[in-house]
Amino acid sequence: MQTSIRGKAYVLGDDIDTDQIIPAEHLIYSMTDPEERKLYGKYANIGVPAGQRGLPDGNIPFVEQTEGNSVSDYQIIIGGKNFGCGSSREHAPFALAEAGAKAVIAEFYARIFYRNCVNGGFLVPCEATQRLVDEISTGDDVEVDLAACKLIDHTTGKTYDLKELGDVKPIIDAGGVFAYAKQAGML
Repeated sequence: MQTSIRGKAYVLGDDIDTDQIIPAEHLIYSMTDPEERKLYGKYANIGVPAGQRGLPDGNIPFVEQTEGNSVSDYQIIIGGKNFGCGSSREHAPFALAEAGAKAVIAEFYARIFYRNCVNGGFLVPCEATQRLVDEISTGDDVEVDLAACKLIDHTTGKTYDLKELGDVKPIIDAGGVFAYAKQAGML
């Protein structure tokens, strides 16, 4: 795992659920076929209500819905409380990763979403120590310093504390639970 992730922030609010991250009608694609995988990225966050997409202003799509585009301009998602609530679909963190997201920073997560991020090796899920959705704006140039447990907003010059990854760090470092199990000789 890299120790630093830098990119543009995409800010969402509270209670973003997995049905908003990847609506059920888009769960028809193969996760193993390279061409169909891209469609998960194309439709990532498409179910989030328009006014809540790209805060504080809203109405900013995560992925521009143009012909052939499946990659977002945003690499770091800033969420509020209860990020990833709803159904237990592993497709939600997968879709965000397919769109190019590398990390999600939230106040706290629905535990199943958090575990799906870790177990699948899709995204780095960090928890903030304060409400960042009121501090960061969509489009800010931000950096997640995983070694120092900090989020740096290079646009504003402010730095925020993140909670340590703790026991899941070796799994994230390995690239997911199966890769971790192989490295540990469990498989």
